[in-house]
Amino acid sequence: MNASTHISSLQNPGIKQLLVLKEKGRERKKTGRFVVEGLRELQLALKGNYTLEKVYYNETIISRDSVLNALPDMLQNTSLISISTAVYQKLAYRTSTEGVLAIAHSKTHKLSAIRLTANPLILVAEAPEKPGNIGALLRTADAAKVDAVLIANAKGDLYNPNIIRSSVGCVFTTAIGIGTTKEVIAFLKQHHIAMYCAALSASETYTAINFKKPAAIVVGTEATGLSSEWLTSSTENIIIPMQGEIDSMNVSVSAAILIFEAKRQRGFQ
Repeated sequence: MNASTHISSLQNPGIKQLLVLKEKGRERKKTGRFVVEGLRELQLALKGNYTLEKVYYNETIISRDSVLNALPDMLQNTSLISISTAVYQKLAYRTSTEGVLAIAHSKTHKLSAIRLTANPLILVAEAPEKPGNIGALLRTADAAKVDAVLIANAKGDLYNPNIIRSSVGCVFTTAIGIGTTKEVIAFLKQHHIAMYCAALSASETYTAINFKKPAAIVVGTEATGLSSEWLTSSTENIIIPMQGEIDSMNVSVSAAILIFEAKRQRGFQ
């Protein structure tokens, strides 16, 4: 662990870089770095084998020893930097926070890197746009302990601070693969995984489906649903019957209902 230094100026080059990484997805993509805030999120990042490059802490909120005790798995070459309250308040994304944040190195999330069990259960989301929905999907995937989350035709940046926050750090410990719809469909077919696509028409009620074999539950956006490429490639289109005036639910809610039905059928294994 490098010796601590202290920064009190917002004009410090390192602080300026951190602000740009927090605010600009293009910079995160270009540099392969992103910002993580909060002890739990940092602990999960380390558990997910992410490298922390620099850790910043505000000593009026948390001591250096407390940071080291909470994050014992930091590498020896990780810089630990004390920052003033004024600097921390400028950097902090959340109003209630724990006084610590870091710059971490991102991963590529190639489909080829996904490792599956003998009887996988996978969640697929096509073109999700809202960071809060993506984070909620990742929390659902974590709660159900699915094998992987595959994002087809990703519209945004997986390391958006809103996704990290809304996923409560599950973005770091969930196996995530990213590709085009065509690539994700090919991946599922290659591994002989049935595709059950949530759709409003020509669909079977979800409780009538046998999810006990290798399965992928596929959800689209609330506005447009799934593309025709998914609906024509699916093993079965499925629907959650609704009795109210509207015909759709939040995508993360729909995904949770479908995933936990599959888990129920599998005896929550």
